[in-house]
Amino acid sequence: MCLILVAWQVHPDYPLVVAANRDEFLARPTAIAERWADAPEVVAGRDLEAGGTWLGITEAGRFAAVTNVREPGRPKGALSRGCLTRDFLTGTQPPLAYAQSIDGDAFSGFNLLLADAHTLCYRSNRDGAARVLPPGIYGVSNHLLDTPWPKLTTAKAGFEDALNHLPDEEAFFDLLADDEIVPDELLPATGVPLDWERLLSAVFVRASGYGTRASTLLLRRKNGTGVLVERSFGAAPNPLGTVRLAFGE
Repeated sequence: MCLILVAWQVHPDYPLVVAANRDEFLARPTAIAERWADAPEVVAGRDLEAGGTWLGITEAGRFAAVTNVREPGRPKGALSRGCLTRDFLTGTQPPLAYAQSIDGDAFSGFNLLLADAHTLCYRSNRDGAARVLPPGIYGVSNHLLDTPWPKLTTAKAGFEDALNHLPDEEAFFDLLADDEIVPDELLPATGVPLDWERLLSAVFVRASGYGTRASTLLLRRKNGTGVLVERSFGAAPNPLGTVRLAFGE
């Protein structure tokens, strides 16, 4: 997952709103969002290579999402970052306790967002201790929380506007579909070649063999019910399909 936008206790009817894009190699095997057969309370997509997920929620409203920290050349962690989200969703620990229990040295760089009905937490193994986040709008890409990369700044502005149009959902998918490349003078320097820096600067990434595989909108209402909507993509930018899954009912 390479872009996550979260509104926490901001909207009067939807205390949790999430819009996210998952960027991944097209060859990596993936299952679309569904209720997991081995953990029916979980609603999430699944990485079929390592068994974890990039984003999901449970019937009880436990939410988790993860991105990687872009740090080319750094040794790879022993465990898949998708295990962080999977284990929270299938577990019972409160968000902060779970975040504090993570052995950050076992993983490559990550940003992890965790929530239940009462608490939203952020943990990165590149940014100190886990912390509880107050109500607000947050965004993370492939650096630390709210790092003002152009793609994140643009996406957060569109996200804040889209909140004003709920329950309409299309504004969220419009912002997630933004494939505009950032001018060179505004690009961050993350250690990848310039041509990749350009491609990865877009909210919706298109590259040979790599790109945005899923755009997800998650809405949780005050009464705990909600919906997860996922649009999946292959080599072309047109959706392969859309799933809509209710939870908490």
